Amino acid sequence: MTIATVTVRVDEETKREASRVVESLGLDLTAATRIFYKQIAREQRIPVSLDLQEDSIPRRTVDSIREAERIAQSGRSRYSGRDDFFEQIGLA
Repeated sequence: MTIATVTVRVDEETKREASRVVESLGLDLTAATRIFYKQIAREQRIPVSLDLQEDSIPRRTVDSIREAERIAQSGRSRYSGRDDFFEQIGLA
C-alpha cells in the first residue's frame, strides 16, 4: 500500500483543543485523522452531524423560524397589512 500525505490548515486554538481531546483517548492528531478517513471510506459518508442543534441557535432565531413555519402553514400573516407592519417595527 502506498502512503499519501495530507496537509490540513487549521487555526492554532482548534489544533490545540483537538490535540487535547484525541490525546485524552490515547491518540495523536495523525491517528485521529487516519481514523476519520477510514470511517469516511467505510461508511461512504462524512461521519459528522452537520445538523443545526436547536440549543446552539439563539432562542429568538428559533422562535422566528417557528413563527415563519406557522405563518406558512396557515397562509396568514401576523400583520394586517403594510401599515401595520411598519408601525410594529417602528417605522411608521
